Amino acid sequence: MTDAPAARHDAPVRHSRKGLIIPFAIVFIGLALWTGWWFVLTQQIEKKLEGRIARLEQSGWTVKHAGLSTTGWPLRARVAMKHVDVVAPSGHAVAAPEIVAEANAYNPTKWVIAAPDGMVLTRGAKGKVAVRADMIRMSLHGLTQRWPNVVVELAKPVFTALPDAEPFPLAKAGLIQFYMRPHMAGSNAPTDDVDVLFRLVDGEGRTNGPIEGLTQSGRLNAQVEAVIEKASALKGADAQGLLSAWTASGGRFIDIKGQLEAGESKTFLSSPALFADDKGRLEGEVSLRAEKPLAAIVGLAGASQGGAMDRAAAARAAAATPQGGTGEQGQAVDLVLNFKGGRAYLGPFALAPAPQLF
Repeated sequence: MTDAPAARHDAPVRHSRKGLIIPFAIVFIGLALWTGWWFVLTQQIEKKLEGRIARLEQSGWTVKHAGLSTTGWPLRARVAMKHVDVVAPSGHAVAAPEIVAEANAYNPTKWVIAAPDGMVLTRGAKGKVAVRADMIRMSLHGLTQRWPNVVVELAKPVFTALPDAEPFPLAKAGLIQFYMRPHMAGSNAPTDDVDVLFRLVDGEGRTNGPIEGLTQSGRLNAQVEAVIEKASALKGADAQGLLSAWTASGGRFIDIKGQLEAGESKTFLSSPALFADDKGRLEGEVSLRAEKPLAAIVGLAGASQGGAMDRAAAARAAAATPQGGTGEQGQAVDLVLNFKGGRAYLGPFALAPAPQLF
């Protein structure tokens, strides 16, 4: 009797590893291509920024910084500039320990620019004011448009006039916002004009200053919107600043409307047009619908203005201002504020120099 043949054992089946390798290879190739794109993008950003600085310097601006760096890989482009100092031909300037700009690397059409450590503003001959805030930020988008959409925000800013500088009207605020967008003629036809809106929330004036007097030591809230005509002229700065060249080109603020709340006083304002004379003083007429105006005018009359406000004229204006009877509804009156000849008039009373735009 012979022995049964030994059982055969099949060799183990080897599975292909291609199914594991291919996804990793695709991810690696995609990451390599994306990294190459990211470096090309950031180099283009740096090149465009350097070109912009060179054009500003050719126009009489001074731009200084202690170098820039680009980070943010893989999804963001983040450009940081240290010790930035930008001076306009007029002497107005902005300086900051650091300016940071960020955008999505996959869609670099919207930028957010911030000054995380605050900034110092030079107001020409008026001197410097330091600005500290929880947030100082500007966003830009629509860069392919004739005019981009711009939003500037300062959250809880505090203003401090530096030594030898004139006092700054505001001491602090809860929020300051500025918006700009292209002005449309009809439904979608862009023009050479831009729409602007300014908001001030819970502004507090400096001690013994005009805002403190106006608000009766309370808070100032304001919202004003307007259209800036011939906005392209703002690109040409001269020795007196951006607004000087714009004014010389016939630029005006038109379709102005807004609301001010100063302590117990509330005012609705409107004006068809405001502009500047050849010395930079505001010209034009503003219609006011004021509720309880007496308190604000008396506050202005009692404020220490350093000679800027004619307190006697403010007191006479307060005495002559109609109060419209008694009761809440009776407090609303119509007033006209006139800027002419370098002065601001309430009726026949010259209260103060007109605001100077440049």
